[in-house]
Amino acid sequence: MEKAAAEATEASSPKVKATPKVEVARPALNLRDYLWVGTVGAFGLALQALLVFFLIYSLLVAGNGFRRKLVKIAGPSLAEKRITVEILDEIETQIKRFLLVQLYTGLFTAAAVWLAFRSIGLENAGMWGIIAGVTKSIPFLGGILIIVGAALVGYLQFGTLSTAVLIMAVSIAIESVAGLLVSTWLTSKTCRIHPVWIFVGILFWGWLWGVWGMLLGIPVIMAVKTVCDRIEGLKPIGALLGH
Repeated sequence: MEKAAAEATEASSPKVKATPKVEVARPALNLRDYLWVGTVGAFGLALQALLVFFLIYSLLVAGNGFRRKLVKIAGPSLAEKRITVEILDEIETQIKRFLLVQLYTGLFTAAAVWLAFRSIGLENAGMWGIIAGVTKSIPFLGGILIIVGAALVGYLQFGTLSTAVLIMAVSIAIESVAGLLVSTWLTSKTCRIHPVWIFVGILFWGWLWGVWGMLLGIPVIMAVKTVCDRIEGLKPIGALLGH
């Protein structure tokens, strides 16, 4: 009787259906999408470079026209015109110093990379030195290109992970010394800007304008400091940006 009652209870109770498992299928690696994204990024960078080229060309063609206009609209008094001329001359001097710092830093990086890679035995060490010197003017991105690219080529050449790690470590050391010590120290000394504001300027303008912001961030800070140092009401800001 108990067995029959249990079977009747089991038959009358509703059966619970098993819930099927849901698995999320991961999309396969689509090389075409990555190539498309890279192509679009390269095209955008080339377009920006073209725009910057035309802007520089237009400024060179204009000559001193903008300079004369700025002096003319600076104010009616001779003192205001004199201050404007001093600001423009100081900005020009600061830009020249900045370019010289970039040249010296690039030469130092090129020589250091060439000697280091040559001692390791990496092929085309001179070419890597030239690339490192040219791309040193691009903060962060230039160093990443050398570090990753040289390590990958070193792994393909020697076939050992230890050598690739060694090349990466040497590249990081050179880029750190050239970027954090040589470039930042020289820029701070020659342009009289505190190193903190140099890093802040690179990060801010890089976030705002991308690669071109990284390139133009320091000259923009130089121009701002020069203007603040010459205008009475803005001198506290100039003192804050300086040492």
